[in-house]
Amino acid sequence: MAFIGIINLVIILTNVLVSWKGFRDRAFFEKYSFEVDKVLIYKEYWRVLTSGFLHVSWMHLFFNMFSLYAFSGSLELYMGPARFLLLYFASLVGGDLLSLLIHRNHGDYSSVGASGAVCGVIFASIALFPGMSVGFFILPLSVPGWLYGVLYVLYSIYGIRSKSDNIGHEAHLGGALTGLLIAVFLMPSTMMSNYLTILAIATPCIFFIYMIVTRPHILLIDNYYFKTHRGDYDIDDRYNLDRVDRQKEIDMLLEKIHKKGIKSLTKKERETLQRYSQSVS
Repeated sequence: MAFIGIINLVIILTNVLVSWKGFRDRAFFEKYSFEVDKVLIYKEYWRVLTSGFLHVSWMHLFFNMFSLYAFSGSLELYMGPARFLLLYFASLVGGDLLSLLIHRNHGDYSSVGASGAVCGVIFASIALFPGMSVGFFILPLSVPGWLYGVLYVLYSIYGIRSKSDNIGHEAHLGGALTGLLIAVFLMPSTMMSNYLTILAIATPCIFFIYMIVTRPHILLIDNYYFKTHRGDYDIDDRYNLDRVDRQKEIDMLLEKIHKKGIKSLTKKERETLQRYSQSVS
């Protein structure tokens, strides 16, 4: 029992240190972030795990770690350190695997963050503690855990289908479902006391994933919202736009080499090309 709480602290500290390293070192960030082609083609399977400890900004890191801290204390105490670790990492992997399934044909799709693991912790808590309520930071209101779970699943499914933003809804949904199922598997008695909530959350998740596998065209819908809200971009939007800008710069340098030779590059351009080549090595 002496280790209760320490596991959660170690996870948070590791996220902070790895994310801080990623903020300062772009090559490190690119090497360990989740990217479909790097996983499927180059077999860099470690990215499924390591991407969960990287974040795109301090704000992104803060919200994930705050949510983890808020929900993990009672859960770690109830499950024990070993089971809690299994739940955390299984949810992290489950979130990225669903992202991989949905974006298997989108080679340049990338993501980072502990959101899948955090969602697993949140939904495991909802499964194990039937009477819990979920609050909203400083707002003086809360909703029953079962209602939050159902609404969150429906919102995630909508987000995946509409692609109205660049939030990793796939990882959220995959992590949430994995955490829920792992909690039930490790604590089967909870199914008897909270089966309605568990079924209400798990059923739409499983059905949606089944539809993705058997009828992937259901994801192909017109994205009216994103077309009309280009200016309203968030952290993930800025990250993706930054990737596009870097790719354009690389293309311009390669085109210059093709036309005039590598000696035509300035010292700054050579350094830029070298930095980008190191980031993908």
